[in-house]
Amino acid sequence: MGATPVQAAEDGRVNRDKLRELIGRMTLEEKVGQLFVMRVYGHSATAPDQVDIDHNLEEIGVRSAAELIAKYHVGGIIYFAWAHNTRDPHQIADLSNGIQKSGLQQTTPVPLLISTDQEHGIVCRVGKPATLMPGAMALGAGGSTSDARRAAKIAGAELAAVGIRQNYAPVADVNVNPANPVIGVRSFGADPQAVAELVAAQVKGYQSGGVAATSKHFPGHGDTATDSHTGIPYIHHTREQWQELDAPPFEAAIAAGIDSIMTAHIVVPALDAAEDPATLSPPILTGILREQLGYDGVVVTDSLGMQGVRTKYGDDRVPVLALKAGVDQLLNPPDLAVAWNAVLAAVRGGELTEARLDESILRILELKARRGLFKQPYVTHKGVDRVVGTRSHLASADRIAEATTTLLVNEGGALPLSRRRQPNLLVVGADPASPSGSTGPPTTVLAKALTELGFTATALSTGTAPTAAKIDEAVAAASGKDAVIVGTYNVAAGSAQSTLVSRLAATGVPVVTVAIRNPYDVAQLSGQKATLAAYSWTDVELRAAARVIAGKAEPEGRLPVPVQRADDPTRTLYPIGYGLSY
Repeated sequence: MGATPVQAAEDGRVNRDKLRELIGRMTLEEKVGQLFVMRVYGHSATAPDQVDIDHNLEEIGVRSAAELIAKYHVGGIIYFAWAHNTRDPHQIADLSNGIQKSGLQQTTPVPLLISTDQEHGIVCRVGKPATLMPGAMALGAGGSTSDARRAAKIAGAELAAVGIRQNYAPVADVNVNPANPVIGVRSFGADPQAVAELVAAQVKGYQSGGVAATSKHFPGHGDTATDSHTGIPYIHHTREQWQELDAPPFEAAIAAGIDSIMTAHIVVPALDAAEDPATLSPPILTGILREQLGYDGVVVTDSLGMQGVRTKYGDDRVPVLALKAGVDQLLNPPDLAVAWNAVLAAVRGGELTEARLDESILRILELKARRGLFKQPYVTHKGVDRVVGTRSHLASADRIAEATTTLLVNEGGALPLSRRRQPNLLVVGADPASPSGSTGPPTTVLAKALTELGFTATALSTGTAPTAAKIDEAVAAASGKDAVIVGTYNVAAGSAQSTLVSRLAATGVPVVTVAIRNPYDVAQLSGQKATLAAYSWTDVELRAAARVIAGKAEPEGRLPVPVQRADDPTRTLYPIGYGLSY
């Protein structure tokens, strides 16, 4: 598809002089563009569907990815499933190649850095037939750094095969707040040192697999009850608490050679007395991340469309203040024209210097060179078929998942369920929107997996907030069954899900609950004979839970977070490391 513009990397070594020469040929507009990573709708770089053209025109003022690159010279593009970027591996590869061709056809040819959020577990943008791994908290329950590294290496290799070279993972937040609405199972756990070890393992795995890893969300989003998508979270840790609780995973990521770190739209008064969001905070990004921790890699913002970064300042000020704070990449602004022109005006007006832009651009180009984009920006269908969703990768996912399922309650040895006479099971519970790549709602996936293991299993979705009528229906359906499996999802005190479990238990039919998201559900439930924590409702984790229920696998997982008592949250019901065995 044509020669690359500069041989900036040979055998993994970055040629900084060549990169500086490339920067020197850029116009100011091209330099500003290099700082932005933008969404774009469509499965094709040049010929998206009409609905995607309409979205692009409305939100960005262009028709396609090719027009976006030509107009704004963006340095990167982020893929989303909802933007129709990730239909299937061959399509993703073709889209990536089209984007790279557009970048290399500019006056100053530069390959683009294509990114996505492929955390695995509940956050995935690329679905089947790609290999989907257990999420972070599940890996935390498994406790194996070798499994965490293997999972990331497989995931990284598959992303690289379709042209994605920057992954916004692993999450380095330490989830010490059970009420955290945005992190939760996206975190490896509540123990800073255990999280640090798993973060380092995944950094090495992703980057050996061929993609830039991105630890997030600096300086640590684990202790908040506010979602930064919709508000401004405040973290009230002292500086000493931050150093003890939040810093270790980021320090470990830096020591492991992390390519990029993502900022958090959170306020930490102990780290910045001005109470600016960390994304816009010079004391946090320059003072702590750059100077104290010695990090000189790429710093990327979390999405600039999130409310946590937009409330205090306008959309025209946010990108300028982020660059002044020490950011390199500006991710997904709500209005690209406003953000791009604001940075351009800030340089022309003297608020930002061109030399400051050059510092960030050099870091970005070095990352692109390390990831091989100057040497080989394109991918092939043959490469996709050789790497993505292979039998060995899928087998690894199942093996890793088996070590994560955690058994918390098992009264009278209720589990494993006997398969001697093909027991008749009812599977009910919450059916939240399926993560990318799931083959169906959790109740359906779990029932199918149990049926394949020799049971007769019927699925009945009761939802995350079952009505009285739906609970009555489930109770009636339980009649004559040998056991009822209930998938629970973020059970709150006095919730209808809790009522469902207690009503089913009152029938006398043994009830087994499976927490398909946060493991804290068990504290809000009563009457069940057994409880498992699966940490997600993806196929791979539900299949693992089914094998544990059937006795085909041991429940090897151990809690990576403590579970507090419902009646007294100051007391621990189950500590970190708790888990039963058969």
